[in-house]
Amino acid sequence: MRYLCIDLGDKRTGLAVGDDITDIVTPLEVVTATTEEQRLTAVGNAITEHEPGELVLGLPLNMDDTEGPAAKKARAFASLLEKRFSLTVHLADERLTSDAVEKQMGPMELTRGKKKERRDALAAALILRDFLARRRDG
Repeated sequence: MRYLCIDLGDKRTGLAVGDDITDIVTPLEVVTATTEEQRLTAVGNAITEHEPGELVLGLPLNMDDTEGPAAKKARAFASLLEKRFSLTVHLADERLTSDAVEKQMGPMELTRGKKKERRDALAAALILRDFLARRRDG
């Protein structure tokens, strides 16, 4: 099955696609959006282009497994996605993805601005990669 992964942010939202047959995950883009409607439109465009069967949304849990305001916002956005697009939305733990992306980009010879442009799409790709691995490994 093909999945579209969303790393939700207040200003920038990262998108990635992948499937559970090949386990290939590809970062797509970082959408700059300040309103919920802008984010939904961008996700809708990605759904039209990539035709996922289901969605994966990063769930920002605290390190002690509790949910803060960002996790509540992600759950509300997941509900909106399900209603708007009639697709199943899986919530996936996104703890430590930002750290992993920073380490991954560390050796790249990119300016700080270029890293910022890519960071959220790479985070979405890592969230999706981990999601697919957990499903595969049971």
